[in-house]
Amino acid sequence: MPISADRLDEEATAVLELQEGTQPYRVLRFLAENDDSAFTQTEIHEALDIKRGSVGAVLSRLEDRGLVRHRGRYWAVAEDDRLASYAAQSGSSSASTTDDYYDED
Repeated sequence: MPISADRLDEEATAVLELQEGTQPYRVLRFLAENDDSAFTQTEIHEALDIKRGSVGAVLSRLEDRGLVRHRGRYWAVAEDDRLASYAAQSGSSSASTTDDYYDED
């Protein structure tokens, strides 16, 4: 059953999965946790052990959503309050899992 071309365009942007463990999630989390730096695709590939060709496709889809930005070869998390909040939550949730609640003085 065919669909309209408009629907095809709408669904293309909806396909990006930001669920934990997916490549877009991993790339966005990496960039958000390192929001004071910008990285090449090769550096992201090496840091996350994601196929180099996949990194470029993921970055393009994240850029289409306004979640990352780039200049030349370098990519960074977008300057967006929602992403700053995401980075803070990621950092605090990982810190809370390493807290030692049983050895309090």
